[in-house]
Amino acid sequence: MDANSQSASPTDTYSHRLADIVGTAIALVTLTLPVFVIAHYSTDVSNNQPPRTYTMPIRGN
Repeated sequence: MDANSQSASPTDTYSHRLADIVGTAIALVTLTLPVFVIAHYSTDVSNNQPPRTYTMPIRGN
C-alpha cells in the first residue's frame, strides 16, 4: 500500500460516523425498551386483582 494514499475520503468518514451513531442508537433502544416495557406492565399487576365472588341467596319455593 502506498504511504501517501488516503484510506478514506471525508465523505466516507462522515457516512461511517453516521452509521456508528445510528447503530448505537438502535442498540440502546433495543436494550432499554424491553426493560421499560416490562417495568411498566409489572407495576400494573396489582391492579389486576381477581373479581370478588358473591353467593346469591337461594329462594325457597
